[in-house]
Amino acid sequence: MSIFKAYDIRGTYPDQIDARIAFKIGAAMVRFLSAKRLVVGRDMRTMAPEIQDAVIDGMLNQGCDVVDIGLASTPMVYYAIGKLPCDGGLAVTASHNPKQYIGFKLCRQEARPLSGDTGIKDIERLVLGPELPKAARAGKRDFVDVKKDWIAHIAGFSARNAPMKIVVDYANGMGAHESPATFAKIPGLTVVPLYDQLDGTFPNHEANPLVESNLDELRKAVKQHRAALGLAFDGDADRCAFVDEQGRTVHADLITVILARGMLQRFPGKGIIYDLRSSKVVPEEIVKMGGRPVRERVGHSFMKETMRRQDCIGGGELSGHFYFAENYFTDCGVLAAILVMNQLSQEKKTLKQAADALRKYHGTGEINFKVADKEALMKKVEARYKDGKIDFLDGITVAYATWWVNVRPSNTEPYLRMCLEADTEPLMREKRDELFAILGKPHGH
Repeated sequence: MSIFKAYDIRGTYPDQIDARIAFKIGAAMVRFLSAKRLVVGRDMRTMAPEIQDAVIDGMLNQGCDVVDIGLASTPMVYYAIGKLPCDGGLAVTASHNPKQYIGFKLCRQEARPLSGDTGIKDIERLVLGPELPKAARAGKRDFVDVKKDWIAHIAGFSARNAPMKIVVDYANGMGAHESPATFAKIPGLTVVPLYDQLDGTFPNHEANPLVESNLDELRKAVKQHRAALGLAFDGDADRCAFVDEQGRTVHADLITVILARGMLQRFPGKGIIYDLRSSKVVPEEIVKMGGRPVRERVGHSFMKETMRRQDCIGGGELSGHFYFAENYFTDCGVLAAILVMNQLSQEKKTLKQAADALRKYHGTGEINFKVADKEALMKKVEARYKDGKIDFLDGITVAYATWWVNVRPSNTEPYLRMCLEADTEPLMREKRDELFAILGKPHGH
């Protein structure tokens, strides 16, 4: 399995990624970008300091100066790349993966992501190729603290809100490094923290808020403390999951609609981006608010490029990534949380009231199928529903007046992923079973 993925570089330490590979990745990134100055930050994983030093040494070796911002969430790294004069940079992180993983999220100038299509494959070729000759002059490493500026920047998005109590599960990840200080700047906000010690061994639960069982303690605490809502960050804090005052998960597509309200008040008529797995309530509501719904394939690099091209002010992805043009077109968990609180306060609604008003349709959520031949099965879906409206933006999407389905291949695993939604629950179940008949038994069921 290659460590060079569609959106980042990721693998297990030390068998797939060690200091030697990290050095080569640093050198290759400089060569690919012809970079003179790069920004580097790292998460709290146990091997992150060693891997960060090695990747920086690779950059210095090629004559590139490095701005080392130390411990930082991925959004803070993006902010530093966006704000400081530089040619790009990277975050040393494996996001929500288990503790044995490490990796890199890479950007060029303006915090534009490097993806498989826009640089990661080129960097892979350079890493696998001959040793890059050392530059005549080594680069220099500067240590710069951007944490205070970053906290002030994000806290600056908070409106004058009614007093509110929330529970935040940091999952021992990078959200705990910056968000407590950010929340502390918001008048009237009381935070009940869970697992707010940085710990790269994730002693309490994995830092992946998409796994519903990882939210169980958050749900319990929200009810126990009678909090307005609960937040859960992933390991590098670029994603955030929400639960309402009764402990029910509010999925990211509904959060996107709530965020869009505030965004379109501030920037009328702009585009709002959403991924093609989202409920059809998302484009419907965006149109009602006078915005332009912009549908995109799954993956942060596609989202960010399209946002710039189509004049989008922000948006979200079902995975819990929320994007903000006002924050260098990047994703940020804590900013999403602050803007949702602004919106609820302005509308004088609870999160449950805001979400329930949007729960009009019946969806399956994302279901995985382990398959040998992804292409053949997608062709079968196409043939079975050839009278529907079909597009191939990401896998295959078939839409009818009363239901739709998307089936797309995983980038990294032998899986097909299916999302289906219908106007009624019986219709959703009927169509779901039809698709199971084509795709087979869901993985893990």
